[in-house]
Amino acid sequence: MLTVAGVAGNVAAGVLAAAGEFLAAGIVVLAASSLDMLDGALARATGQATAFGSVFDAVMDRVSEAAILFGLLIYYSGSDDRTEQILIFAAVVGSILVSYVRARAEIIGLKLREGLFTRAPRVLLVSAGLIVEGAGVEHAVTVMLWVLALAAGATALERLVLVWAKTRGEPER
Repeated sequence: MLTVAGVAGNVAAGVLAAAGEFLAAGIVVLAASSLDMLDGALARATGQATAFGSVFDAVMDRVSEAAILFGLLIYYSGSDDRTEQILIFAAVVGSILVSYVRARAEIIGLKLREGLFTRAPRVLLVSAGLIVEGAGVEHAVTVMLWVLALAAGATALERLVLVWAKTRGEPER
């Protein structure tokens, strides 16, 4: 239920972002993502954690991120300047790759929690960018998108290098 509530909240934040209501969107991102970050801990604490729940949670985390960035894409789609649109694409790809590299590493038996810019920092950055721009600081979302795109891409690359270092010389599994 917490996962679903978190996704619903992030979809609502995406709708707010699409309408240019950045302050409200940023606050909703924080609240919804806080719920979502509790779900796994609560499932484990109550003995209700399952393998499917873990996969479902990870997929819904990607849906949540995509919903917010899609809202921003809608907002910026009316602009003649394509900078934000390109940054949103790069941020989505980078964010997905951070998780994908981890998932692929786990398939071959590696635990991969390392990374400079994992989900929690991405959530904080996105919410901060939205809130700051919503409070009247121009271009805060654009700066946030630059940082998100670059940091997520760098984290995906960092994780890929870590997998290479951990598996160097091992036969294919």
